[in-house]
Amino acid sequence: MKLTIDVEHRDGRARTGTVHTARGAFRTPLFMPVATRGSIRALMTHELTGLAAADGTRAEVLLANTYHLMLRPGAEVVAELGGLAAFSGWDGLTLTDSGGYQVFSLGPKLHDGGAEFRSTYDGSTHLLTPEGAVATQELLGADIQMVLDVCAALPSSRAALRDALETTASWAARARAAHRRTGDQALFGIVQGGTETDLRAESAQRTVELDFDGYAVGGLSVGETREEMLPALDAALEHLPVDQPRYLMGVGDPLSIVEAVARGVDMFDCVLPTRLARHGTLLTDAGRLNIKRAEFARSEDPIDPNCPCPTCATYSRGYLRHLTAVGEPAAASLCTVHNLTWMLGLVARIRAAIAAGRLDGLRAEVAGVWSGSGPGLG
Repeated sequence: MKLTIDVEHRDGRARTGTVHTARGAFRTPLFMPVATRGSIRALMTHELTGLAAADGTRAEVLLANTYHLMLRPGAEVVAELGGLAAFSGWDGLTLTDSGGYQVFSLGPKLHDGGAEFRSTYDGSTHLLTPEGAVATQELLGADIQMVLDVCAALPSSRAALRDALETTASWAARARAAHRRTGDQALFGIVQGGTETDLRAESAQRTVELDFDGYAVGGLSVGETREEMLPALDAALEHLPVDQPRYLMGVGDPLSIVEAVARGVDMFDCVLPTRLARHGTLLTDAGRLNIKRAEFARSEDPIDPNCPCPTCATYSRGYLRHLTAVGEPAAASLCTVHNLTWMLGLVARIRAAIAAGRLDGLRAEVAGVWSGSGPGLG
């Protein structure tokens, strides 16, 4: 099912719009919370449903991980229980990655068929192929699924990046041919090429030739600086269709999001807002705040007085510091509620800035606070 974006506002290359899927629509720019195993760590699904930015912006698409779900509880089990959305109690849209990033972090054996790897759960050996990744995601039943690609670590040699590009292109063609749920599930191709701009351009062109339902740029925010990331992103975006959604995978720091939107990116995901929350690091308009610091022990202030989340409306910094210091599980939940609400608010601010033709002003404002953090809030 080919997805197109109905553009509502433009500011340079940035745009706001609506993307329609078989089961519903989502607005862009969009941040997708990551529910790796079908659940966001430290947060229940109904809590996510209730989160909203000040303008009412809510999470519209939830991302889950194929690698983990295929191993536990198994894609067949998820299918029997109604598919990913019903299984997780989520009434919004869903996207599943192919599991490739997780597989390649395990150092798999690559051959013509696919990637052979050992399970992190029990050590059993599995073979993930492009066709198998498609079939597994069809069982999971997400509204959008991703092709299996090769994500090379950065820095990598040009030869390694070339090999990853060639394998990704070959696997993309196999995935496209294997996709059967074309009526109710979109399949996105993925652009690779590391930080080599010519390889990025080539990968984008070859991916578009396969006529996917949407397009993603992968293999960034994996160790390179933002100064290295953005030219590679530009090179890829130049060759991606302007009427289809563009997804920058795994990028979640505010400045990189704003800069990518300014270049025409529509969709983002990242685990770090929730991962940081579990370690007591909070996102605020003034930058990162470590709630474990002793100076907050007697603070009656909320995390952020401008934040509409239930955590800021109810609890003080002193209380949250106490919960974090004693290892109370509620601390992770309350901090996660705040960080996701803040991310939804950032997206809302970006949309409003584009609609008003003032995105450059917001870029400067965000840069003033977040320029010290690399891609992924590093």
